[in-house]
Amino acid sequence: MASSLQTHYLSLPYGQIAYDDTGGPGPLVVAIPGMGDLRNEYRALRPLLWLAGYRVVTMDIRGHGDSSVVWDDYSARAVGLDALELIQRLQAGPAVILGNSFAAGSALWAAHEMPEQVRGVVLLGPVVRDGEPPWWARAAVAVGFAGPWRTAFWLAFWDSLFPLRKPDDHVQARAVLAASLREPGRMAALRAMVGLSKADTEAIVARSRVPALVVMGTRDPDFPDPVAEARWLGEQLGAAPVLVEGAGHYPHLEVPEQVAPALLAFLARTAPLR
Repeated sequence: MASSLQTHYLSLPYGQIAYDDTGGPGPLVVAIPGMGDLRNEYRALRPLLWLAGYRVVTMDIRGHGDSSVVWDDYSARAVGLDALELIQRLQAGPAVILGNSFAAGSALWAAHEMPEQVRGVVLLGPVVRDGEPPWWARAAVAVGFAGPWRTAFWLAFWDSLFPLRKPDDHVQARAVLAASLREPGRMAALRAMVGLSKADTEAIVARSRVPALVVMGTRDPDFPDPVAEARWLGEQLGAAPVLVEGAGHYPHLEVPEQVAPALLAFLARTAPLR
């Protein structure tokens, strides 16, 4: 795998989805980043999975990164359908789908819509149902997205999602994310995504029938009680959650050396190498 992969594009009726592809004959793993982030959030896991023999495809979601900005639908389901379209265009399925945060719902939607194309789902810091933030938190979000400080607001929030430690290349990754979010229309797309209810995703969780791995940092600031949230989701999916002590919303970036063994064990069960 080259250290810098060439960006490819999946053309859809309303826009393009950018993705990187390590290539290779191994089982396919499709990794979807969360809202407000880029496909390079899998930069720590991708080489580990590729060296283990897997073909790894990382994609930018709608409105983000190198994907098109304007779409008629930014929902988790729509992003999940994009992942399915990518799997079929590559003619490399079925795949294991990784989803972080909001995109954990996209992984579940892909499995719900076409279970024959999904071997399993890996849900990292999964946000699959609506929370009940206090009024002041809702007000802070409204103010944060209201003015020219919106990109700085999001980046400050993003920085807070790494309570255990920031990756060694965090400063560089932050600069890339900042430049992307400053492109015309990017923050508007993110704001649209933030405002969507996840009730439709919650409704399909208990109906999922594909193997699942739930990975949650015990200090994930997206949840009042991340351990309880991980256990609830694990019970719904019939999967004991992997709890990463002290990690936040990106355990796969904070401590990839702890997440990778659980992920590789899951892949060995669901997508064994030939």
